[in-house]
Amino acid sequence: MEWQRDGFPAHEGTVGVVLADGSESRAVYFDMGSGGHFPTSTDWWIYDGTCGAPRAERMLAACACGWRAQVSYPIDWSQVRRREPYTYDTSPLAQDWKIHIEDVEARTVPLPAELADLLQRLDQHLDRLAHDAPLAALKAVRALETIIATTGPTAAFMTVSGAEIPWPRIAEGLGTTESEARSRLRRYEYPRRP
Repeated sequence: MEWQRDGFPAHEGTVGVVLADGSESRAVYFDMGSGGHFPTSTDWWIYDGTCGAPRAERMLAACACGWRAQVSYPIDWSQVRRREPYTYDTSPLAQDWKIHIEDVEARTVPLPAELADLLQRLDQHLDRLAHDAPLAALKAVRALETIIATTGPTAAFMTVSGAEIPWPRIAEGLGTTESEARSRLRRYEYPRRP
């Protein structure tokens, strides 16, 4: 069970579980007999106390960025169908994660309204063009790639070296994690700063 929002790949949401001692779960390893590979799982319904897994008492919204919701919810194992765990109601957790993503988005650097509108209209035009005139759409995409190839390195260099913005602020402004921000800027091959 995962939640995603376009533009925020480092913020994939999941259902986390809390064990009876208050700790968060770790991956459960399944011993399949001989061999060097042991399959693992972190799916919340695995933590039902069977097959060597610990029993979870509560569930909470979690995010790939490390965020965890402050509110947790009891798990009623009598209502969990082992073969259909997705039928269990986790909508409160999805709502908690949605609030987290809205907070992440609110802290990103805003695009000028004129540019945001232009990008939205460009997306719509390219989508139509891909269906009506795919070769023209490819030509337009190539033009965008050229713009990215020239603007990206300059913007990355000015962010890191020119403006000397600290990495935590860069990550926040882009709505991602620090490691993902570093990776994204490295793609533009800017001269690196430690």
